[in-house]
Amino acid sequence: MPIVVRIDVQLAKRKLSVGDFADQVGLTPANVAVLKNGRAKAVRFSTLEAMCRVLDCQPGDLLEWVDDDAATPRRPSPAP
Repeated sequence: MPIVVRIDVQLAKRKLSVGDFADQVGLTPANVAVLKNGRAKAVRFSTLEAMCRVLDCQPGDLLEWVDDDAATPRRPSPAP
């Protein structure tokens, strides 16, 4: 997946538990787990704003784009 979620890094830096973070942001711990594990299909800007407010960080501290093509070796094209 090209978007990597780094919530766990920010939680560790602040020694904040998932439960406490979920309460402060207004999410369930299960939804925080979905975000942390990269299984979320979308994030509302209001949720992203709340996460940044609680963690005192920028959206780029929580989300990172990784080029899948750069990480996956390409197979040579078959000869015509």
